[in-house]
Amino acid sequence: MTKRDWVAWHDYYDLPGSSLKQRLETVRKWVGTALDEGASQVVSLCAGQGRDLLPVLAGHPRRGQVRARLVELDERNAGAARRMAPEGAEVVCGDAALLESYAGAVPADLVMVCGVFGNITTDDVLRTVRTLPQLCAPGAMVIWTRGRDEPDLVPVICEWFEGGGFERVSVEGAGTGFGVGVHRYTGPPVPLEPGGRMFTFVS
Repeated sequence: MTKRDWVAWHDYYDLPGSSLKQRLETVRKWVGTALDEGASQVVSLCAGQGRDLLPVLAGHPRRGQVRARLVELDERNAGAARRMAPEGAEVVCGDAALLESYAGAVPADLVMVCGVFGNITTDDVLRTVRTLPQLCAPGAMVIWTRGRDEPDLVPVICEWFEGGGFERVSVEGAGTGFGVGVHRYTGPPVPLEPGGRMFTFVS
């Protein structure tokens, strides 16, 4: 298996009409909604260059009230994110699958799991969904993505969220190559278990 270049992968964001560009715009819309609603603590898993979060945060009138932690393993992408990050946004070069990467930054009001579920096993998707309450404050918004290739796992992921203390806010992307899910955590606070691992990338 050829190792994917995660820096070059970001180039698809710039292709007019690409499904990834459409996905980016949809995710940014929901980030803006979360900030409008008062989200003040944000974490982003496998954040890449932070293009879905950082430009929205930098242009938002509440940016000075928001603290964000972006976790990204690729040093080049982490460096690009740092150059874009406004004050209050911390970029950590580390393994986003490890719960210890979020110590001191959770519980969060906005949790971003974008570009993750399509690169891990189905079992790890389920494990991650079941673990996310450890990152969430009550009422937190979770924004997640998954490609719509067959078999389309988006409906199943929704069921897993909704069976694990989350309620559906929106699912977008039907008829396109992408899915963007938005769920709100309605359960109680769950303490962080720093020794845990949520997933392992397989592509």
